[in-house]
Amino acid sequence: SISRFARNTKDCLKNIRELKSLGITVFFEKENIDTAKLTDEMMITIMGGLAQEESTSISQNMRWSIQKRMKNGTYKNATPPFGFKKVNGDLEVDENQMQIVRQMFEWYVSGYGLQAIADKLNSMNIQSGKQSVLWKADNVKYVLKNERYIGDALFQKSYVTETLPHVKKRNYGEKQKYYAENVNPPVVDKDIFHKVQVLLLSRHRDFVSNEYALSGKICCGKCGATYKHRNRKSGAYWICRTHDVNASDCENGSIPESKIYLAFIRLCNKLWHNYKVILMPLQTALQDLKLKKFSGQTQVMDIHKEIAKFREQTHVIARLKTKGFLDESKYIEQTNELTAKINKLQTELKKLTCFDDEDETLDQIEMLIDFFEKRKTPMTEFEESTFESIVEKIVVIDQHELEFHLIGGLRFKEKI
Repeated sequence: SISRFARNTKDCLKNIRELKSLGITVFFEKENIDTAKLTDEMMITIMGGLAQEESTSISQNMRWSIQKRMKNGTYKNATPPFGFKKVNGDLEVDENQMQIVRQMFEWYVSGYGLQAIADKLNSMNIQSGKQSVLWKADNVKYVLKNERYIGDALFQKSYVTETLPHVKKRNYGEKQKYYAENVNPPVVDKDIFHKVQVLLLSRHRDFVSNEYALSGKICCGKCGATYKHRNRKSGAYWICRTHDVNASDCENGSIPESKIYLAFIRLCNKLWHNYKVILMPLQTALQDLKLKKFSGQTQVMDIHKEIAKFREQTHVIARLKTKGFLDESKYIEQTNELTAKINKLQTELKKLTCFDDEDETLDQIEMLIDFFEKRKTPMTEFEESTFESIVEKIVVIDQHELEFHLIGGLRFKEKI
């Protein structure tokens, strides 16, 4: 494939000449070649070799941006915790839900267990989110352990691996965590919160990682319950918990595990063949939408354009250095100069505006594009690491259709 900044041979030649105007020497090891006489085939080969690493560099820049926002406490989660709602990107208290949160803390301190609280909430027909999802013990535990309710935030509780395949993992110390205080309105007394944490440590141990790849990932689209694993002589299958207890309460029954795997494989292969017409236009649209938010601020737009220009030059220089086309001393000199310019512009930009959740969405879309862009062959069997990397959950519409919720807020339906 040809790099995104060079759509055809003419553009490739133009980019090489622009590098020369920057004082960057372009040369080839075997013999001196005039760039004006380079053949189409040679230019496509050169730029095609650089295209793969360009995507990686952009992804790393996005990761750096998120980490910086975590470090300075300005990072904002895409989904608000139970009891909060998002208004213009900021967390505000949802008083109706927050009364339930306070009650949950009081119940636990008074002696109720996690499952007992979950059952009590379900009997009161209180939903655990926007969808009609039943409360479970681990949902209750997540609320009771969430520092958001005392106004603080712990960032990077989980992370996504930097190498392919990208896998989301719980952070047990592999990555730096960042604790920020007073980032949202406190709604639970700190003494009660800390008392609950002591009780949790004494009564419960952290849940062991899921035994199966699909554990905790499948939920019923009709009753909201999660699916659980079962074994039969014919093979493994997954069944709605509500249906398993009383079939008349939910018509969604069991689904063979092999059919879920096949549906995921088909979805991945469809995206692999069509990501350029599905994901790339979406990425461009999100970037344009973000820029339009500041279209009235000439200074902000100018800074964005300058940063984009310098980053493109940095990417080009890095690719040339990696392929051995650029002198070492010149590479260091140019890179240091460009990095200093970018850092200065980012500091100015930070003073004028703040980042929001769109950065996280864009980062996730970029991860998907990066994954499918680097994949050379279609998927032929279920890949657990890929599934964990890109699938947030699966909603069972009925016995014949699944809805896959991927990272970046994407949803795709697939027939069983």
